[in-house]
Amino acid sequence: MHLLSASLACALLVSALLRRVSGLETVVGQYGDTLEIPCNNGAMKAEDVLITKWKYNKEEGLSGDLLVKQTHKNITIIATNEYKGRVSMAANSSLLLSAAKLTDQRVFICMVVTGADIAEYPVNVVIYKMPPGLEISDKAEELEIGKLTKLGKCVAQDANPAANITWLKNNEPLVADGKGISIQASVQVDPVTGLSTTSSTLEYSAEKEDTDAQFTCSTQHAVGGELVSAAATFTITYSTENIVLQVIAQDPLVEGDNVTLKCVADGNPAPISFNFHLKGDLVKVENADTYTITDVSRDTTGEYKCSLIDNPTLEASKDVTVNYLDINLSPSGNILKSADEALNLTLQIDASGESMVSWTKDNVKLDKEPKFAKLTYSDSGRYECKVTMGHLSRKASFELLVKGAPVIRQLSKRRGEDGQHKVLICEAEGSPKPAVSWSVNGTSPEESAFINGKITHKIRVVPSANLTVSCTVINEFGTDTRSINVSTLFVEVRMDKQDQSEDSDQTKLVVGVVVGLLVATLVLGLTYWVYMKKSKQGSWKTGEKEDGSSEEEKKLEEKVEENSQKAEV
Repeated sequence: MHLLSASLACALLVSALLRRVSGLETVVGQYGDTLEIPCNNGAMKAEDVLITKWKYNKEEGLSGDLLVKQTHKNITIIATNEYKGRVSMAANSSLLLSAAKLTDQRVFICMVVTGADIAEYPVNVVIYKMPPGLEISDKAEELEIGKLTKLGKCVAQDANPAANITWLKNNEPLVADGKGISIQASVQVDPVTGLSTTSSTLEYSAEKEDTDAQFTCSTQHAVGGELVSAAATFTITYSTENIVLQVIAQDPLVEGDNVTLKCVADGNPAPISFNFHLKGDLVKVENADTYTITDVSRDTTGEYKCSLIDNPTLEASKDVTVNYLDINLSPSGNILKSADEALNLTLQIDASGESMVSWTKDNVKLDKEPKFAKLTYSDSGRYECKVTMGHLSRKASFELLVKGAPVIRQLSKRRGEDGQHKVLICEAEGSPKPAVSWSVNGTSPEESAFINGKITHKIRVVPSANLTVSCTVINEFGTDTRSINVSTLFVEVRMDKQDQSEDSDQTKLVVGVVVGLLVATLVLGLTYWVYMKKSKQGSWKTGEKEDGSSEEEKKLEEKVEENSQKAEV
């Protein structure tokens, strides 16, 4: 009986092998997790299944049994060695494999017996494991420009499959070029777990622009996301290639100020000691990059240099200009001059640059520099010159007083607006201000302001008789007097009336004379015409010559002309 059962089982097995599914399903599992391996993708109906058995392929074409399940019976675990205690079966006939290992990467077979039919469903198992993280180790302390230096090593531990590591600078991949970039990778497999550890070493030739660059390494695993290491930055060292001399001072730099010279080099680490060349003198400064010149003068102006102590040929220069502005105005202060004299002004300017000059008189701007070939009283005043050069300015001034004896320029009179008084006006020049006096007592005296050596004085008088009035002006340098005749107001009124009567009689006389002369001229003209007419008739009748009559005509014409001239007078 047992032999028959064995023979039947063997026949069924052969038949099953002939019906093994040609397609191979693949299941991916994570290392260490419980893996579910489906049987025919779960398409089997439990009521149709008599026996379900799981087994796996060994090396050299052998197979190993894991478990079997018969209808209405419990699962029987028949696994040994590495699978003992790790396998079970789900309700849908799937194989449950706990603590997945890399050695589980093989083909598992689900054999199903339904009635008289036996089928096998093979499943290929693949186990993946991501590395726990990436880390850059063995980092360089500094990178030197132009020198291939080991930057660091990036390690991806315990992965399956082995991780591929990519180096990045500022998130841009680095590619080995055999010159400035060299990448060496290696993979080590743990003999116990079978997991791979990938190491990638980057050698890099830095550039000056890499001073703040961020270096990272990354890997993209077959399952899961991208892993990126923490960023690493490096100190970039390089020799000094350029040097600059800076001048730190107030603008503008003037005499008495301080000026600081600063030497700036682009090396890293930067030099901390320099030579300063101070117009022929060499000063060595240790552990500092500045040198200060105090209380500068115009003699400080010139070219200054700085250089490296260990490389004197690498130097920089800068011109330092101390601005100065000196002026000398001659004469200055208080100046006393006489009218009609000349005054020569001299303005000397000593400046480090181009300057501009402006003048004012009594705080009023002048269009040009004042010239005094012949002084007048109006030239008196306070003169100030301002010289500017950029932000610098200087001022100088003098007070001019033109002195002289007073002179009366005009003495005049006019009748008042009401006709009841007369106004006497005395206009004079002189300096200092002259005092004005009159030979008569007037009323309502008015005196103008003393401007430019001129003064005007007015008084009102009501003369009762004709008189001569004098105006006198006096100051410490002399005196002047002028007189004017002033007639009484009453005489002038009578004279005005008498003048009007005489004018009327004279007018009448002139008109009478003109009319008489015109009448006489008309009479003579009529007489001449009659005479000429008769003379021509007699001559025609008697045949006399016309010579005599012509002479008479001439005499008569002369007479008429003479009377005509009198009429015109």
